[in-house]
Amino acid sequence: MTMKRVIGFALFWVAVGLILSLILPNTFIEVISIILCILAGYNLFCC
Repeated sequence: MTMKRVIGFALFWVAVGLILSLILPNTFIEVISIILCILAGYNLFCC
């Protein structure tokens, strides 16, 4: 239970870092990885 929350927290902040990297030219893969990290982090941390 605790490890799921830690992994979810880490994935959430990875997604935040990826959002900050959007000052670079936008690519489709960056946007997809942001969405996946946010969804995975939310599911692992909140559920």
